Amino acid sequence: MTQEDKILIGKAVAQINKSITNDIRIMEICGTHTYQIARFGIRKLLSPKIHLVSGPGCPVCVTEPGYIDTLIKLLEYEDVVVATFGDLLRVRGSYGSLEEQLAFGKKVITVYSPENVLDIAKKRKNENIVFAAVGFETTAPLYAALIKMTRKERINNLFLLTSIKQMKPVIRFILGKDNVNVDGMLCPGHVAAITGTAPFLPITTDYNIPAVICGFEAMDIIASISILCRQITGEIPVQFMNTYKRCVCDTGNRLALDLINEVFEISDVNWRGIGMIKDSSLILNRNYKEYDALIKFGIKMQSSSNLFPKECECGKVLIGEKTPDMCVNFACKCTPEHPIGPCMISSEGACASYYRYGGYSLG
Repeated sequence: MTQEDKILIGKAVAQINKSITNDIRIMEICGTHTYQIARFGIRKLLSPKIHLVSGPGCPVCVTEPGYIDTLIKLLEYEDVVVATFGDLLRVRGSYGSLEEQLAFGKKVITVYSPENVLDIAKKRKNENIVFAAVGFETTAPLYAALIKMTRKERINNLFLLTSIKQMKPVIRFILGKDNVNVDGMLCPGHVAAITGTAPFLPITTDYNIPAVICGFEAMDIIASISILCRQITGEIPVQFMNTYKRCVCDTGNRLALDLINEVFEISDVNWRGIGMIKDSSLILNRNYKEYDALIKFGIKMQSSSNLFPKECECGKVLIGEKTPDMCVNFACKCTPEHPIGPCMISSEGACASYYRYGGYSLG
C-alpha cells in the first residue's frame, strides 16, 4: 500500500466516522472479505458505532456435519481415497474429522487444486478417488471442468462428493430472520465475477437494504463501506452498486456459467448452523451422475443433528447474530490450535480471522 493510498483511506475513514451518529450493522458475506477486514484492521479504524458482522461466506464453516460423516463412511471402503483441500481436514462431523481418520491410517490426501486430483486418479488406477467438492459458485466451474476432463480422458476412478452452495438463497434466508438486523451488505466480488450482479440485486430491490459488490483491497472495502454509510444515513438514495467493475460485469462470466449449467443442477442442501435451504446447492446432473460418489457407492448423505458442541457459538456467528468476541470460549478454550467450532478452523472463518488479527475485545 502506497503512502498516497494510506492518506486517501485516512480521509475516507474520517468522513465515514463523522457521518455515523447511530449504531449501524454492515454484513459481509464472503470469507475473503472477513479475512481482509481483519487483516487490514478496518474494524478498528471505524467508529465503534459501525458494527461489521460476518455472514455465511466461509464454505468450510457452513459445510454440514453429515457431509464429513459421509466422507468418513466412504473411507470404510479399502479402495477409497478421499482427496480434500486442507481447510476441511480438521472440521468435525458427528464421528470425528478427516484429520483423525488420516491418523488412523485411512487414505486421506490433501490437494491444492482440482488438477492435483486428476493426476492422483491417473497414478492410482486401482483405487477410487473421491474428491470433496466444497465451495460456492466461485469454485463450481473448476469442478465442472474437472469432471469434463475426467470424461474426456476416460478416467473411471474419480468421483465427486459435492457440497457446492449458492449465495442468493442464503442471503434471502438471513434477511428474512427477525433476530438479524442488517443495515447494509458487502457482496462477494469472487462470486459476482462468476454469476454477475443478478443474485444480489434483490437485497436492495426486495428488502430496500443498501448493497455493494466489493473487491478485496483495503481501498475497495473502505470505499464500499463509505457508499453504504452514505445510503444508510440518507445522504444518497438507497441503491445497488458495483464497485468491483474491473472484475465483475452485470452478466457474469459466460464461459464459467455455461460450464456450471452443463454439469450441475440445482438442489436443496443443509447449511451448518442454518438448516435446510431450498434450491441453494449445485449437484451433478443426470448427464454426469456416473461421477457422483453417492451413486457410485450406493449410499445416502449422512444426517446429523450434532451441528456444534454445546459451548460453540458458530451458529450465531454464521448468520451475523453474534461476533466471535461475544463467545465466552473465544481465544481461551477455542483457538486455532484447539478449535471448538468450524469458524476457528478455516482461514476464512470469522473466529480465526478475529483471533489472528484481533477484534474489539482483544484491543
